[in-house]
Amino acid sequence: MDPELRGFAESFRRFIERMTELAHASAGPSGLRARLDAHLGGEASGLPVVVEEFAPYDHANVQVGLSAYLEAPGRRHELLGLTGPGRHHLSFADLLEQPYGIGLGSVDLVNLPIGPDETLACVRFGIYLVADAGTPLAIVVRGPQEEFGLGSVRLEVLCRDPGHARRLLAEVRRLMVERNVFRGQVISFGESRMGHVTLGPVVFHRRPELGRDAVVLAEGALEAVERHVLGIARLRDRLRASRQHVKRGLLLHGPPGCGKTLTVRYLLAQTPGHTVVLLTGGGLEMLRGACALARLLQPSVVVLEDVDLVARDRDVFTKEQPLLFDLLNELDGIEEDADVAFVLTTNRADLVEPALAARPGRVDLAVEVGLPDARGRRRLIELYGRGLDLRLTDPDRVVARTEGVAASFIKELMRRAAVLSAEAMGGAGPITVTDEHVHAALDELLGSASGIGRALLGGPRRGDVGPGERPGPGRPARPGRGEEG
Repeated sequence: MDPELRGFAESFRRFIERMTELAHASAGPSGLRARLDAHLGGEASGLPVVVEEFAPYDHANVQVGLSAYLEAPGRRHELLGLTGPGRHHLSFADLLEQPYGIGLGSVDLVNLPIGPDETLACVRFGIYLVADAGTPLAIVVRGPQEEFGLGSVRLEVLCRDPGHARRLLAEVRRLMVERNVFRGQVISFGESRMGHVTLGPVVFHRRPELGRDAVVLAEGALEAVERHVLGIARLRDRLRASRQHVKRGLLLHGPPGCGKTLTVRYLLAQTPGHTVVLLTGGGLEMLRGACALARLLQPSVVVLEDVDLVARDRDVFTKEQPLLFDLLNELDGIEEDADVAFVLTTNRADLVEPALAARPGRVDLAVEVGLPDARGRRRLIELYGRGLDLRLTDPDRVVARTEGVAASFIKELMRRAAVLSAEAMGGAGPITVTDEHVHAALDELLGSASGIGRALLGGPRRGDVGPGERPGPGRPARPGRGEEG
């Protein structure tokens, strides 16, 4: 570079640096800095900041705990918002040193669910100026903001006494547990908008309303499930006093469409005081968070559907399975006297890792939810025929023709019979269903040219001949995959 040009560039650089220094010196404290100095009664710059982070799914709980702390007698507070594009990336200390670009403005709020039909306005970014029995302090609240790479909830407390700040955070944590919005709820984790930066939003579900007569299992199976999940919960105090563990695991296994999910829904309906965390599909990634909530909010139930997706036998699948190890660690890590029930379901018990059942306190009870027998099929016909004017003169023949089908198949059979009747007879009011309509629907379902169609409904494949059926289209055989009955 030409020496004269190089000298000009160096002089220009020094000129820019000097102008920046003068601008900073003349600007004086920012609006935020002036407010903080006045609130704290002196220079805010250089004061210690105590920081604590919380899981993103706890954003509403942080707000509830912080609000309860601030509303206690003897405390006053004011909430400020900030403007400026860089405010999300700057620490509390850095915000204080900005002479321009950061100003006072509106508070960033976000509505978060705290129940199936209720939301709470939570601070996404804001600053509380707090007077706590004469001690001034300031709290920056930052919610998770994936667009800025922020995957947690942060509280940053500025105070002359770091001990006071730590006591504040401890009290907020205590209030988060005491007033936790998840307690007694049925929740699952939704998908994050931007991959797996955070756990995604918490989804609240209505607790099922399901009576015992809606669950049709083999004789004695439902009683065993009730005793293991509901009975232990009912007797937990006596069991603990007798030094018996109350943490337990239940595995429901069997073909699709036979009632595993329905059995789970029944258990949830019978545990209204329990916190329930549902894990299925992408939600299985949130296993650690689910177990942490279960420990915190017991009595609780953790439901893992299709557990074979994460707990496959290591002798069959040699590839590393981090979720399997997480599951085993969590099952082992929860204290034996914790009233936490793990309910696992699978269509492929042959693929489930034997280690799940290798130690008491992991899976203590395995119940097969299989194809309904003749008694079960008769009960299912009555169950799914409710609401219809059902006039079957020979129900035994229907029971015989449906050998080898899943419960979901019978549910669809009754609906299709109702459609055939309504189309043929017209009119209004309850639909009258006779033997003719049921057998016509059976002919359609069993005689379908598409084996996939029968499989999707939990019906038989072409193959074995069942009682009451002639060889040929429509003969019952093994069930395929279908919706849970």
